[in-house]
Amino acid sequence: MLKPLCSLRRKIKYYRLIWLKHDLPAGLSVFLVALPLCLGIALASGAPLYAGILSGIIGGIVVSVISGSQLGVSGPGAGLSTVVAASIISLGDYKVFLLSVMVAGLFQICLGFLKLGVIANYFPSAVIKGMLAAIGIILISKQIPVALGYDQPDFWDSGFLRLFSPRNSLSVIENFNKHTTRGAIIITTSSLVVFFILKKYFPVRHTLLPAPLLAVAVGIIINLFFSMIASNLLLKQTQLVNIPHNLFGQISFPDFSKIFSTAEIWKDGLIIGLLATLETLLCCEAIDKLDVRNRITPVNRELFAQGIGNMLCGLVGAIPITAVIVRGSANVDAGGRTKLSALTHGLFLLMAVLLIPFVVNMIPYASLAAVLIVTGYNLTKPKLYQNMWSLGWKQFLPFILTIVVILATDLLVGVCIGLLISIYFIIQNNFSAEYKIQKRKEHVTEVYYIKLNSMVTFLNKVNLKEALDQIPEYSVLTIDGSESRFIDYDILEIISEYSNKAHDRHIELHLNGIKKVNITAIH
Repeated sequence: MLKPLCSLRRKIKYYRLIWLKHDLPAGLSVFLVALPLCLGIALASGAPLYAGILSGIIGGIVVSVISGSQLGVSGPGAGLSTVVAASIISLGDYKVFLLSVMVAGLFQICLGFLKLGVIANYFPSAVIKGMLAAIGIILISKQIPVALGYDQPDFWDSGFLRLFSPRNSLSVIENFNKHTTRGAIIITTSSLVVFFILKKYFPVRHTLLPAPLLAVAVGIIINLFFSMIASNLLLKQTQLVNIPHNLFGQISFPDFSKIFSTAEIWKDGLIIGLLATLETLLCCEAIDKLDVRNRITPVNRELFAQGIGNMLCGLVGAIPITAVIVRGSANVDAGGRTKLSALTHGLFLLMAVLLIPFVVNMIPYASLAAVLIVTGYNLTKPKLYQNMWSLGWKQFLPFILTIVVILATDLLVGVCIGLLISIYFIIQNNFSAEYKIQKRKEHVTEVYYIKLNSMVTFLNKVNLKEALDQIPEYSVLTIDGSESRFIDYDILEIISEYSNKAHDRHIELHLNGIKKVNITAIH
């Protein structure tokens, strides 16, 4: 009886230390990223402001507890905002739209029970990286107007074009000055300088406070300084976060009496559920690649968690949620270790809007824009493009086409195009894929031997990941590719990542005829 109790106490102490040292500051960093996204996506979706905050809270507190993902963070997804806005308009009643959200959640739960989440493992590495890079570009571009103090909602649709009116250069400068604020530019620049100094001289592991928190604090202090001695630089109210004090005072609930009133409710629910599922699965694949501990998200459990979250969102008046790459990558960048960081971010969202809305309302959007610009840059670093180019056309073409199509259309179309290009190259190489595993014992040591056949493609990475994950600690493993005519880059990347981490698992690894690839330039 005493032994299990002592073991439990050690585990509690261990996770408390992990939370204090890593997950608490990471959760705070993700909170600072998630707060403006929750508000912005709610506005872009044509939903009430509280709906975005509620989605963030549910994604952080409820989904993180059920999910098996250690670094993923859920919340309202920008990729769904267009579909959500169209559905609210077509259904004509937000309370009826909430029924579609619940249908979407039920659809995801069914997919999880049917174990259809495995489809995420069949997306090629080049496509996943292209998706990450495109989201980084979109994130940066969307934050540039905010960073400059531009507070008009139509910057990229018409505001940007008006800046370059053919009349004369003076009118262009006058228009630019009219819609931007020098104070916002100073705050953005100062926040970015904070990031640069901390990254260069104070690595994440040695920083007590996360860089986003310090960047936001600098922004608040500078704006307070403006209010005292430089009122002409003081930010306008529209350039500060604005959370009403009665945020939850007008919550809407679904109208269950109309659940069978129109087929549009079910159709929209299935569309939202399908898009949310694909975005979540792609995010899981992407975040798993960023995890230095090589942990793999159980995707069927993730779909179940997302489904529960979306049913709850519909029940309490929130917009639908997905696993979100921006939040997940911010969690990784901030040094998050376990799902406690996602849970912490959800608790911060809840406490912020309930206890200290007046403090949150002091945060300049310019500082938050700096946080998001840095997050976007980390997703689309120039070194990534150099690395993909060095791998040849069969990797670079799907990568760059995925980026271009996503920027020109949307995320799902871009991923599908990139996937088709990758499949074309696989078919062109006339793939056939198998490998064999042999096991024996030498004294007390277990010895494993994996023989790769002539053609090994990314379609085999699901089974290969599982096989490598089942190799026990303190064993010897040999992976033989000496007779393989073609080993896809995705397989080489998995083996290279495993090679770097085998030491930590006390596994003696030998590679025959397999050339390790450079994975240091990957996000």
